[in-house]
Amino acid sequence: MTILALEFSSEQRSVAVSRGGLVIGEAIQTASRNTAAFAMIESVFAQAKIEREEVEVIAVGLGPGSYTGVRAAIALAQGWQLARGIKTTGTSSVAALAACAQAEKFFGRVSIIVNAQREEFYLATYDISEASWKELEPLKILPLPEVQSRAVKGEILIGPEAEKFFPGCPTIFPQAWAVAKQAAESGKFFAGEKLEPIYLRETNFTKARPGSC
Repeated sequence: MTILALEFSSEQRSVAVSRGGLVIGEAIQTASRNTAAFAMIESVFAQAKIEREEVEVIAVGLGPGSYTGVRAAIALAQGWQLARGIKTTGTSSVAALAACAQAEKFFGRVSIIVNAQREEFYLATYDISEASWKELEPLKILPLPEVQSRAVKGEILIGPEAEKFFPGCPTIFPQAWAVAKQAAESGKFFAGEKLEPIYLRETNFTKARPGSC
C-alpha cells in the first residue's frame, strides 16, 4: 500500500510517502505564512521515484494544533479523493507525537502537550517503551497552572512548544512518517468529507443584534 501522509498541525509541516510500511520519501518545512504543500509533495514523489497516480491512501494528521494547517491538509486530501477516488484516513497528531517520542527514546510515563491558546494546553499521557506505547490519560484540555504542576513534579512533558512554555522540556514536532505508520497499522479508511479537525472546545457563535451591522 502506498500512503501519502500530511502533517500540518504545528509550525513544522511535513509530508511523507510510505510503501509496505517503509518511508520512501519525506519533506519537512518550518511553516511561514504559506505552506508549499504541493512543492513538498512533488519532492517526496521524486525521492520515492513514484508518480501521483500510484498513491492509494492519503492520511492526515487531524490535530489538535494549528487549525489553519489541519484544515489545509484536510482540504487537500478531500480534493485528491474527489479527483482520484482513493482512500483517506486521519489520525490524532498527539498520537503521532507519541510515536515520535518513542522513536527518540523517551520512555516511561510521557505527557504530550499542545498549546490550546487562552493559557490552556491539550494534554494526553502515554506509557512508552521501546517495544510499544499505550494511552494512560485520554486527550483533554488543562489550564496552564495544572500543566506547570506536572512539570514541577518531574513528569516528562514534550510537544511542539514545550521548551517555550516549560524550560527544560523537549520540543518535538509531529511527523508525517508517524501519521503514515498509524494509517498502515489501523487499516481504517473513510470518505474525505468525514475528515474533521480534533478540537475539544465547543464552537460558540453569537448572533449580531438587529441594526448592529
